[in-house]
Amino acid sequence: MRRTILVVEDDHALRDVLMRGLRDEDYDTVPAPDGATALRLATADVSAAVLDIGLPDADGRDVCQAMRANGFRSPVIFLSAHHRLPDRLSGFSAGGDDYLPKPFHLAELAARLRAALRRAAPPPTATAGDLALDAVRHTVDVRDTRVDLTPTEFRLLATLMAASGGIVTRRELIRAGWPEGAQVHDNTLDQYLTRLRRKLRETGSTRTIGTARGVGHRLS
Repeated sequence: MRRTILVVEDDHALRDVLMRGLRDEDYDTVPAPDGATALRLATADVSAAVLDIGLPDADGRDVCQAMRANGFRSPVIFLSAHHRLPDRLSGFSAGGDDYLPKPFHLAELAARLRAALRRAAPPPTATAGDLALDAVRHTVDVRDTRVDLTPTEFRLLATLMAASGGIVTRRELIRAGWPEGAQVHDNTLDQYLTRLRRKLRETGSTRTIGTARGVGHRLS
């Protein structure tokens, strides 16, 4: 089955180039010239979104956060003319899965998109104590409470659960949560772990994410 990619880019010429290139890679494409249209089109039928940060009506990072709040769980790859470390970190913090600076080659975008879709593929359902991961909905269930997770949060928690209480190094967590070669700052991983701890705490789970100083983290 062909996957559908939401292409959010206000530059008409660039949007057409992206859509033609993605169709050549056997994807269906849906165009969105601005953030409002992207929010309307970001449905469960969309397999991934390519999202420009510099939109005419909103910052793409705010659009991504709104998409996540509306339940959009598919991968989001940011496009931006800005490539400083703070810019990339803010994209990941907003719920993005990858960040591609402009200008870029279509071949690299296609490769990153394939990698993001592979990472988003549902793994076997995992359980650990009172936690149960739903790989289809990207949620974690704790008894009668269900909590939504972003794709990155889901991958991090799944990795910790798969370790069965063992320590997972920070490098291993970054490798599991983000694309290969992504420059992920330690603070970004800490932000995601803080969110996960808060979500687990809000459910009343007996499980916590602990820190082995200088080594990594474990689910205990």
